[in-house]
Amino acid sequence: MGLFSGFRQSVGRFCPVVPRMDWRNRISFGSFPNLRVFFLQGRTNEVVLGTHTIKSDGARVARDHLSDWLILLLLVVIEIILIVIHPFRRFVGKDMMEDLKYPLKENTVPVWAVPMYAVLLPIVIFLIFYLRRRDVYDLHHSVLGLLFAVLITAVLTDAIKDAVGRPRPDFFWRCFPDGIDKYDRWGNVICHGKGSVIKEGHKSFPSGHTSCLGFLSVYLSGKLKAFDQRGHVAKLCIVFLPLLIAALVGVSRVDDYWHHWQDVFAGGLLGLVVAVFCYLQFFPPPNRDNGWGPYAYFLALEQANMNSQPGCPVNESNAPVAGGQVVDQQTGQRNGASVEHHNPSLSVADIESGRRTNKASMLGWVIVHLW
Repeated sequence: MGLFSGFRQSVGRFCPVVPRMDWRNRISFGSFPNLRVFFLQGRTNEVVLGTHTIKSDGARVARDHLSDWLILLLLVVIEIILIVIHPFRRFVGKDMMEDLKYPLKENTVPVWAVPMYAVLLPIVIFLIFYLRRRDVYDLHHSVLGLLFAVLITAVLTDAIKDAVGRPRPDFFWRCFPDGIDKYDRWGNVICHGKGSVIKEGHKSFPSGHTSCLGFLSVYLSGKLKAFDQRGHVAKLCIVFLPLLIAALVGVSRVDDYWHHWQDVFAGGLLGLVVAVFCYLQFFPPPNRDNGWGPYAYFLALEQANMNSQPGCPVNESNAPVAGGQVVDQQTGQRNGASVEHHNPSLSVADIESGRRTNKASMLGWVIVHLW
C-alpha cells in the first residue's frame, strides 16, 4: 500500500485522484477524462458532452469534408460517362444463342426503384437515429459513407459492364425482335433491333441492383450492438433484413432473364466489399465497444476534454469522456454523474513540474487506474 500511496501523491499534484464512491450510481470524470465507455450492471453507457445538431455543427462538419463532397460529384460525372458510352461488342455466335433465347420481359424491380431502396431508405433510417441521439457527426458520416459506397460500386459495376460486354440471357430477342437471326461470315450476329435495347443487352455482368444495401446492414449492426456477446439473435435478424431484400432483388433479376446467376453473385459480393470499406472510413468495426458511433464523435469529445483539462494525461485507446451525464444506450435512461474539477490552487510551477515528470507520472496513473 505504501507504493500505491506514493504514486497517488505524485499523480495528485497535477491530476487529483478521485475518492472512492458508489460506482453503481455515480461516476467522477474530473481526474480521468479518457475512461472507456463504461459497462454498468451489464449495460453499455455512453457519456454525452452536450449534443451536436445540424443547426450548431452541421455547416462546420460539411465544410470539413468539402473535398469528399467534390469527389462525390466527380464520381457522378464518371458514372454518367460510363452509362452513355457503348459497351464492348462481344462476339456472339449462333451456337451461343441457345443460352440467350430467354424471353424479353419487363423489370420486376424497375431502375427508378434502385435509388429509392438503396439511398432514400437508408437515409430515412439515419434520420431516425439522428432524432434519437442528436449527433450530426453520425448523420453526416453515415450519409457520406452511403453515397460513397453507392457511387463507387456504381462506377466499378458499370466500368466492368462496359469492359466485359457480356450479353444478357434475353439477348436473342433484343438483337432479333422478329425472331429472324442473321450472321456475318465469321459467325457473329448482325442485329437489326433497336439500338438502345441492343446496347443494354451487352451489360449483363455484373449486376448493379443487388450491390447497394450492404452499407445499411453494417450500419445497423453497429447501432444495435449486434456483436456485444449477449446472444440477442433478434438483432441479427434486423441486420440481415437489408441483405435479404438485396438477395430477393437479385433473384428477381435472374427470374426476369436480365442477368445470369453469376452476374448477381459477383455484383452482390462487389457491393458488400465496397460498403464495408466505406463504412470503416467513418465508423469503428461493429464488434468493438465503441462501434455504435463514428470516429469523429469520439474525437470531438476528446478535443473538448483536452481543451478544458490540458494537464491530465490522455489515453488514446479509450473513448474520451467529459463532464455530463451517462446515457444508457440500451434503455435511454440517464444516471447522475458528478464532475470533479482540477484544484484551482495549482501553481504554474506545479504544472511545469508535472510536465517534466510526465513519463513517471503516466506510469503512476496507469498503475493507480488498474488498482
